[in-house]
This record gives sequence, C-alpha cells and structure tokens, in this order.
Amino acid sequence: MLRDNMHSIVQKIARQALVTFRNPSSFGDNTFLGNQCKLQSLMTGIRAADLKIAPRKIDCASTPLPHNPPVTYMHICETDEFSMGVFLLKSGASIPLHDHPGMCGMLKVVYGKVRITCFDRLDKPTSVTSDTQFNPPLLPFQRGALRRSILGSVGEFTEESGPCILTPDRNNLHQIDAVDGPTAFLDVLAPPYDPDDGRDCHYYKVLQSASDSEGKKAEGQKEVWLMEVSQPSEFWCGGEPYPGPEVKI
Repeated sequence: MLRDNMHSIVQKIARQALVTFRNPSSFGDNTFLGNQCKLQSLMTGIRAADLKIAPRKIDCASTPLPHNPPVTYMHICETDEFSMGVFLLKSGASIPLHDHPGMCGMLKVVYGKVRITCFDRLDKPTSVTSDTQFNPPLLPFQRGALRRSILGSVGEFTEESGPCILTPDRNNLHQIDAVDGPTAFLDVLAPPYDPDDGRDCHYYKVLQSASDSEGKKAEGQKEVWLMEVSQPSEFWCGGEPYPGPEVKI
C-alpha cells in the first residue's frame, strides 16, 4: 500500500537531502556523515511503486526520433541545495561518461540493472610527453582537453542494491549503462548543476595510450587518460512528468 504524500518515502528523502546538504562547509565532518548515512538508508528502501513507475512493456524502439529519446528524466524537485529526479534508460541505452564538478550525489536503482563505471580525477595533472603516445595520435589542440584519472570501480546495481554514492573527489566521473533491459534510478545531486556557478556537465572519453596499453598503477588502481569531448550525438535526454507523490520542501 502506497504511503500518503506528506509521509511518503519520497518526501522523507527530499527532507533528509535538504538537511544533509544545506551546509556545504560541513562536508566530511561527523554531522554531515551522519546525515549522509540517514539519507543512504532512506534511499536504500525506495522502490518503483513509491514513485508510481513501472517498467514499460514495450520499449518503443521502433518509434522514430525525436519522439524516442534513449534516456528520459522525470523532475521531482530542486532547491539551491539539491535536485532530485528519476532517470529512465531504455534497453541498451547509456548515459555517457560525465562529471559532477564539486558535487555530491546518490543514485538508487528502482527497477532493472545498470552498470556504473566510475573514475576519480587525479589532483596533480601529468604532462603528456608526446602527442603520438596515443592511438590514434592527438592533435596539438587536444592536449588541453586531457585529464589524468583513476579507474575507481565498475559495478552492477539492481533494485536490491544500495545507492551508488559520489563525492567531489570519489566516483565523480561515471558512465551508466542499462543492462539486460530498461532500467530506472532515483538521482539526488547536491548542489544542482549550474553553469553560472561553475557546475556545468562535461563529457569524456577514455583514451588508449599506445606507449602503455596496460596503464600505470596508482595505489593499486589503473590510471587512464580522459579527454573532454562534446556531448555524444547518440545521447540525448527527453523529459516526461513525474507521476509519484508530490514533494514539498
């Protein structure tokens, strides 16, 4: 039986997100970590029925573009402190490798399965010794788009999994792929994207180094070169109304 709106788990998550992220200067202290743990616990318990969504029986793959976006977003709420919404990915769809500058977040799958590949940007940039160390070789102007990073983790998440957590330093760059059918996840980001405040979304691709195909190791993790690219042409995100309980902040 679904909870009433004011006591719904969606409402509780929104209120806890507000408490957790309303003081950015507290990030990492005990108070923040305690509130983050409460938010993580609430998000672990949410299910598709709480959002009044369910897997579509037909994935609409035959519907011609632009009426068939590979990814759809349902906006739930947004404040200066955080944004919350639901992403729906069609079977085989992917949200390309992207970043969340200076942001925290939690992602909780509510149906289906996703594979999340996470990278952590290295604090100290490493210079490129040669444009030809990559295959294919880089053009000179591409040097400034390079970012040295660590492949942090690759994992699969279902509705039975806990949330995937990102911070400004950990799992901040990630790619999300739908596995074995359509999937949906609840997404909380803090603070929201805001290009005017230095929080624009950037896309990347992993480069293969011709001189070191296995990649170097940093504390047991694989180092890789990422190059900032334009939004991939095969990816775009549509929108549709959120059908679940109203959230008031």
